[in-house]
Amino acid sequence: MWVLLLLPASDFYTPYGDPSGSLFFIYMAFPTTNSQQELPAVNQILQSCGQAPVTTLDQTNPDVAIAYQTLLEVSREVQAEGWTFNREYNVKYATDTDNHITIPNNVLQLDASDVPANAEIDTVIRQGKLYDRFNHTYEFQNGPVECDVIYLFDWVDLPKPIQAFITARASAIVSSRIVGDSTQYQILQQNEAYTRALAVEYDTTQADLSYFGKPNGTAKSNYQSFQPFRALYR
Repeated sequence: MWVLLLLPASDFYTPYGDPSGSLFFIYMAFPTTNSQQELPAVNQILQSCGQAPVTTLDQTNPDVAIAYQTLLEVSREVQAEGWTFNREYNVKYATDTDNHITIPNNVLQLDASDVPANAEIDTVIRQGKLYDRFNHTYEFQNGPVECDVIYLFDWVDLPKPIQAFITARASAIVSSRIVGDSTQYQILQQNEAYTRALAVEYDTTQADLSYFGKPNGTAKSNYQSFQPFRALYR
């Protein structure tokens, strides 16, 4: 969606500005994906910075624009870390007619899985495709390639603890950008650390992790801890 901004010409240098003080017209692209679902998060960011909440994201308020863009940026950064909800192993990606593998738009990271079939390839993302550094080519002649992938999800598809962490982190960043109060920033950073701890706890619970880890490609840990009540079976 395109939003029309009417700004004083005195805010700009010539030739764009008019010294007479007339209005300066500029068109600005404003994202609207899942805006209704993301609006509560944006309002939470604004309120954390001492700003008034809004009823819609489609407006010319620069604070709203900063909050919304920061929310999108932080969401992408946090998801790129790779969590249980957006990471999958051994996903087969088929090649096209040129034996190339194009990276989908909803993929943040893609790498060849550690399986015997991939012993002779070393992959990275390059120019929107999967590139084999070992053989110096974009072509994969042996058909589908098993890959470990980290997906990018829309806001509505993120788990609640992850949403809370993203919102808290975005609040601290927005505070540093539009407020500049060191005390407020420290308070928001403490909240960010708390919500990250909750997000990590959620992630480890969902992953069924243990001290001994879990091999990739398995649904559960192979390790079975000692359970005293089983001694009665003897």
